[in-house]
Amino acid sequence: MAPVIRRLQESDWAVPVVIATGQHDELLDMALADFAIRPDHVIPHDMNFGAIVNLLGAVAAELDGLLEKINPRCVIAQGDTTTVFAASLAAFYRRIPFVHVEAGLRTGDLSAPFPEEFHRRVVSVATALHCAPTSTAAAQLRRESIPDRSIVISGNTVIDALLETAAEKPEPPKGFPKVRRPVLMTAHRRENFGGRFREAFSAVRAFIDESPETALFFPVHPNPAAHAAAHEVLSGHPRIVLTEPLPYREMVGALQNSWIVVTDSGGLQEEAPALGKPVLVLRDVTERSEVVEAGAVRLVGTERERIVRALTELRDNAQAYERMARPVFPYGDGHAAKRIISSISQLLSEGG
Repeated sequence: MAPVIRRLQESDWAVPVVIATGQHDELLDMALADFAIRPDHVIPHDMNFGAIVNLLGAVAAELDGLLEKINPRCVIAQGDTTTVFAASLAAFYRRIPFVHVEAGLRTGDLSAPFPEEFHRRVVSVATALHCAPTSTAAAQLRRESIPDRSIVISGNTVIDALLETAAEKPEPPKGFPKVRRPVLMTAHRRENFGGRFREAFSAVRAFIDESPETALFFPVHPNPAAHAAAHEVLSGHPRIVLTEPLPYREMVGALQNSWIVVTDSGGLQEEAPALGKPVLVLRDVTERSEVVEAGAVRLVGTERERIVRALTELRDNAQAYERMARPVFPYGDGHAAKRIISSISQLLSEGG
């Protein structure tokens, strides 16, 4: 959201009010600092909420109180998290237009990713302006009977932020491996918790074991399930670096200096291909079909044999690596925020 916030701040017609919902405070604080954003309101978040529905109810109630106080002309949120779902509900019940950035992504499977696929679909029902990152996402919205007038193909703001930061060529983070083929990994998806994570991590460790020119750099997500599995399977290896989550600039530096990326993240499926980094995705389906079709991303799931085979092919087959290592930009040209702000202005001028 940083590029959108920045453009709103620079406009002569809008005053953005930034609300932070508080999950993973340490990650949020780093991101806010990277982009010099100061939240106007912070919703306290208790990591002991337990069930997702408890989090949904608590965040929606807090947001409702803030919306009553602020009385905004519209509410903007990005992605498919529980808090985005809560924001769309709070805005809908107050009859405030909701703007959904990154709209129209679908896997067609409510269990993958869980619960994000459900969130995406129901958020669309409450959305006044759908900012679709690609023509494929826009077409999906039309198939769901969303009218053309409420859809804009904007690109994704993550590419705006990435290209701006990558142009500055940030240094790789402290501890980044100085080997020929450093592998960057992230993992946090709820559907992979437990045995799936352990099998995937053991596959990556086996590959690093047998490939002395490689090393693994893994900024470990703070979620307890992801953190425990990572340290259980991957700790104690001389060429595996487990580190805390990184500030955005350092993550871009790690990405630019990596050989390949192994991840279950949605954002990295967009960012890494834009920098020409092959991506192996620890999922069986993806809502980002464009990069798979472009040949920059391959779905490998979490089965040990599939992961090792894919890693080995990229190591041993130069042509296979080069085919995946061409920069591709299906998610925009770095001007998504500009299109989103223009569309919001039009929405509000029409009384949306």
